[in-house]
Amino acid sequence: MGVGGKFWELLKSYARFEGFDFLRDKKVAIDLSFWIVQHETALKNQALNPHLRLTFFHTVNLFSKFGVFPVFVLDGTPSPLKSQARMVRFFRFSGIDASTSNVAEEGVSKERNSTFKKCVNDCVELLELLGMPVLKANGEAEALCARLNRDGHVDACITADSDAFLFGATCVIKSLRPNSKEPFECYNMSDIEAGLGLKRKHLIAVSLLVGNDHDLNGVQGIGLDKALRLVRGFSEDEIFDKLYEIGKGHVPLFQGEIRCAADATPCSDESSPKAKQSHCSFCGHPGSKKAHFKSCCEYCITDSNEGCLKKSQGFKCNCSSCDKVRKDKDKKKHENWWINVCNLISKETKFPNDEIIEMYMCNNHGEFTEKGPLLEWGDPKTDLLVDFLAYHQSWQPSYIRQRMLPMLSTLYLRELARNPNKTLLVGQYEFHSIQRVKIRYGHQYYEVKWKKAISNELSCAVPVEQSNMLEEEFTEVDDEPIGLLDESIEPQIHVDGCWILTDENPELVLSAFPEEALKFRQEKELKVMKRRKISTPRSEGSSEMSESSKPQGVQLSITEFYRTTKTPSQAKLGEDLVKQSSSPGVGSSKQKRKVSGSKLSKAVRRRLLFG
Repeated sequence: MGVGGKFWELLKSYARFEGFDFLRDKKVAIDLSFWIVQHETALKNQALNPHLRLTFFHTVNLFSKFGVFPVFVLDGTPSPLKSQARMVRFFRFSGIDASTSNVAEEGVSKERNSTFKKCVNDCVELLELLGMPVLKANGEAEALCARLNRDGHVDACITADSDAFLFGATCVIKSLRPNSKEPFECYNMSDIEAGLGLKRKHLIAVSLLVGNDHDLNGVQGIGLDKALRLVRGFSEDEIFDKLYEIGKGHVPLFQGEIRCAADATPCSDESSPKAKQSHCSFCGHPGSKKAHFKSCCEYCITDSNEGCLKKSQGFKCNCSSCDKVRKDKDKKKHENWWINVCNLISKETKFPNDEIIEMYMCNNHGEFTEKGPLLEWGDPKTDLLVDFLAYHQSWQPSYIRQRMLPMLSTLYLRELARNPNKTLLVGQYEFHSIQRVKIRYGHQYYEVKWKKAISNELSCAVPVEQSNMLEEEFTEVDDEPIGLLDESIEPQIHVDGCWILTDENPELVLSAFPEEALKFRQEKELKVMKRRKISTPRSEGSSEMSESSKPQGVQLSITEFYRTTKTPSQAKLGEDLVKQSSSPGVGSSKQKRKVSGSKLSKAVRRRLLFG
């Protein structure tokens, strides 16, 4: 949740829509609890241990497809202030109706319920076997994610809790679907500051007014619009002090349209009108109607000086007197609004809450060493991982090893770019060739072919010939998953005897095998040039041909079809008729009868027979 009052909808107009390459080679902190709750809600009662299944596949996809270095963060001991939000989450996760439950609010344990805690522990064990770093926060996971982001240890946070900005996050990704061609929403604090004019302390003040995870109610009667209008009247340095004054019942100077006390003082100029002047009921300008009938007033411009013009419907006078009256009314209206809002705030006890402000502003969200957090990505423990998933998910070991292969190939390519001496993938396969370019979910990949390296070549099956699909240089695969349980969430690999095919990032392949990648690109460019040379004469000749020379793959309309098929035959027939008409005697009549026997329309046959 985070900040209440539809806070995400307010920020949506300032979101950047980024492609998956945005995260390549970047470190990203992930709120693991949110990830588990999201997956469990989507797949509850649909799969065996969905939290393990999706954590495994999404981690492999994040690491291999997106090229991300993920850092998973766990919730620590929740704050007592978050008891209400924790209880709501507990009821939602357990499927219990909170309205019929007899559980007292004060009786909710500080620790997670046993079912959810077991899910978290299972995921932590799985992530550690995958070689991913896992950190535990002292309190909220999004707080530690924000601190890692603010201190520069990670480049972004993945969490749906909007209070990550309140903890100091600078880049937040609300949600991320690994198998979608749609860009994801990325929120930068710099864009929010420029668009809304609000900084971190302003956002904390807004959360105190509209509610947050630690105070669900906020101030009664104040919504998001009122809160934004209120906090914009103060600078970041003074916002908390002003809230303390309002909470104690002191109403500060109105800050809506007036920016300083000098602006609030009425002007002492004697020339300024003190009361509204009388206005003409006919033209609406200052003066009397009787005087305006005799001569035109200074505000009405007419050709003759006989009288004023009649005022139009909805007319408003712009004289200094009327302008001052309108400004006074607006000022009074805004002042009344200001006083009412301050009165609503002063009715709240202990506002603002010091514990919430201190929690958002403190930096003690995790235990770090002097050099910072320990962020290390190790190699997966394949054998232990196979045993773990075979036990919990009842998967076959061969299936697990195949699904791990994209992650292992990514690690291999990264290591090979640093250490060219490493030759075999998982100790069995060696690089063979780049087969083609693939477009998957709108993103480009190289399909890399790996050959099994064994000493006895006779024991290896003879590799099959490349299929027709591999003959195409450029293939697009568009298989958007229908649901989260669709098989397309799994990494794409192909196993065929002693060959395996994996989808790899082109830049990663170029860094690991520069010569082979450059050779593939050159061959591809040559093929493209040959195709252009072949297509150029065709395009030149097509300009001299009629519309019948359109490609066969293009479907013609019914009119174009009959025009292209009948026109040549009718033209040839016309030439024959001209030749026949020029020949004399009986032969011409025979030719007429011969032509009339052909498949001609009635009108043509009549003209031939009867002239």
